[in-house]
Amino acid sequence: MEVKAHLNHLRISSRKVRLVVDLIREMEVEEAKIQLKFINKKSSELLLKLLNSAIANAKNNFNLDENNLHISKIIVNDGKILKRWRPRAMGRSARISKRTSNVTITLDEAKNRIK
Repeated sequence: MEVKAHLNHLRISSRKVRLVVDLIREMEVEEAKIQLKFINKKSSELLLKLLNSAIANAKNNFNLDENNLHISKIIVNDGKILKRWRPRAMGRSARISKRTSNVTITLDEAKNRIK
């Protein structure tokens, strides 16, 4: 049984989030939690919150055991770009792109895992 959780409009660039996501991809849930607690990046705290949300979905909606779950898929996509402007010399302006990202995590039972 696949369990999903989404995190949309995360106000961090997807390139920065992928650095953390690549470390926890295909891990067991308990190992991933420990890894995320000790990574010194802004996105690690938010990804830990997303992982806990996916675990709660698995427990409450599908009656799955937390110890039997692993991360089967985790995807980071670009979100909307907030466009801002900064004044420059001689009446010109320069665009500032404030990037966002969308994260989707999918948990699966360990017995269905193919090694």
